[in-house]
Amino acid sequence: MPAPELIEHYHDLWHVEQSFRMSKSDLGARPFFARRRDAIEAHLTITFAALTVARVIQHRAGKSIRHVIHALRPLRSAVITSNGITQTIPPAINPDQQTLIDAVKTRPSLRH
Repeated sequence: MPAPELIEHYHDLWHVEQSFRMSKSDLGARPFFARRRDAIEAHLTITFAALTVARVIQHRAGKSIRHVIHALRPLRSAVITSNGITQTIPPAINPDQQTLIDAVKTRPSLRH
């Protein structure tokens, strides 16, 4: 690999370090002790899938995943069944939360 390309890749290393910190702090990934290869691979797959989803959310919302989690974590809905009747009670969503939800749900346009 040519030296300039190697240097360019090295400068992008901070992305990897940021992702590692994000997986530990914001996503709550903790040490996992396993001996079987399939258990280790399953754990890595889940951790990388969560990291990928978090990165997409950050990109779409334009906010850190920590901010998004903090803003949306309080939202709860309820399903109540009484006398055979089921009632769904949606969460009370404030305008800032709705803006985040809309940003995350919006599919970005494909670039050609």
